[in-house]
Amino acid sequence: MSEPQGPQGPQGFEGTTQRLPVVERDAGPDEAYRPPPPPEREGGRESRFWSARRVPAGVTALLLLLVAGVFLYDIAAVRAHRPALGWRRELARQLAERPLDDTWVLLGAAVAAVLGLWLLVLAATPGLRDVLPMRRTHPDVRAGLHRAAAAPVLRDRAMEVAGIQSVRVRIGRAHADVRAVSHFRDLDDVRADLDSVLTDAVGGLGLARPPALSVRVRRPGRKG
Repeated sequence: MSEPQGPQGPQGFEGTTQRLPVVERDAGPDEAYRPPPPPEREGGRESRFWSARRVPAGVTALLLLLVAGVFLYDIAAVRAHRPALGWRRELARQLAERPLDDTWVLLGAAVAAVLGLWLLVLAATPGLRDVLPMRRTHPDVRAGLHRAAAAPVLRDRAMEVAGIQSVRVRIGRAHADVRAVSHFRDLDDVRADLDSVLTDAVGGLGLARPPALSVRVRRPGRKG
């Protein structure tokens, strides 16, 4: 069976249309189709970002280095048959002579306990309270939204509602406090529109744990 012939080319040859061979190969294990991971639902249990704590860690390391260096120098001097530093002899004498219920001993112990508790709290808490974790759309990527950046978004959306004169938004870790002033329209209607618009805006932020909305609307105060 012959192939259909096409129109003649520019040099008088009759062109033919031929079907090119198709080379098929089996997909290897690395080329297998992998569907994208499903996005996490709103309100997922996404952990907060951990702060590096550079300043407390740096100050603590510097103080420990200085104290250890001074004690090491004094011990080396004693080992070299030189007298110990005067402050260390005085400290040893005070610790040996003062009773445990002495005011200065109790004050020093309280200060050391508070500093130790502060360091433990810093080590056990994530910090970065101003960064709100966002939902993950990829397992290897984490994103966060600063609360100072989220508040203007909600304020701009609230200003689109008819009747709104001014809006003040404060966003915490679990709540979004919205205070609006309406100079016309019924307050209940304005509040209902705000609830609808802000609920949609909060959902659009993509937060793992969207904050609960608290909306209040009032009339502007009388001038003078």
